[in-house]
Amino acid sequence: MKRHAFVLATLVLAVFAARVGTAGATSECRGFMACVPVPGPWVVVPTSSAVQRPQVQFTLTCPKGFIVGGVDAELSNRAIDVWFFGAIGSPVAPGRTTSRSVVFVATYVGSGAPAVTFRPHAGCIPGSGGGSRTPTAFHPVFPVGKPTVRRVENARVVAVPALRTYTVRCRRDEQLVAAYTARGFRMKRPPSAQLIRSLTARSHVTRSGISVEAGGGNGQGVVQVAAVCAGGK
Repeated sequence: MKRHAFVLATLVLAVFAARVGTAGATSECRGFMACVPVPGPWVVVPTSSAVQRPQVQFTLTCPKGFIVGGVDAELSNRAIDVWFFGAIGSPVAPGRTTSRSVVFVATYVGSGAPAVTFRPHAGCIPGSGGGSRTPTAFHPVFPVGKPTVRRVENARVVAVPALRTYTVRCRRDEQLVAAYTARGFRMKRPPSAQLIRSLTARSHVTRSGISVEAGGGNGQGVVQVAAVCAGGK
């Protein structure tokens, strides 16, 4: 009987340790009673030895009815600087600082790494938020608002010889003020340098949006195309 109890306790502890090891890999949901983890792909970070290092942006979006309550990231290299955009306001809190989507920004500050990627994570909690746009009426001083909106498309890249085009445009009552694209890979481990090189993405910015020709990636590549738009109603 004692031996059976010991074996049962050992199995329970083993299962518990496995769950803790899996759940504790990232902390985007830590401290929340109800939280939906939303992992992103392994996003490719551009490398350069220039004084002003290039950046990559990537947007994660929570399910409908949820807002971002926590964030985290996994790195393939310790020399990756990661942060995220947050709205100005007090107190700093989900629904005020964050909304349904969160934009991660990553910069490689090291040297010599052949394959640099990071994987963003968002912890989504029930709630609402997002704020409103900056008032258009004339006043000497304006409160902080949200004068821009991000139009984002995520697409899985087809591994065929011919490139496919993915386009995101601002609406007719908006104007394009910025645009970006990001390459990534939907996989458990960071991609190799060879796999990163195989995924091509060539962008072309117009007056109203951005188009990206992408291909390769061995069927595991994804591309995010985003247009930052302003002036809409």
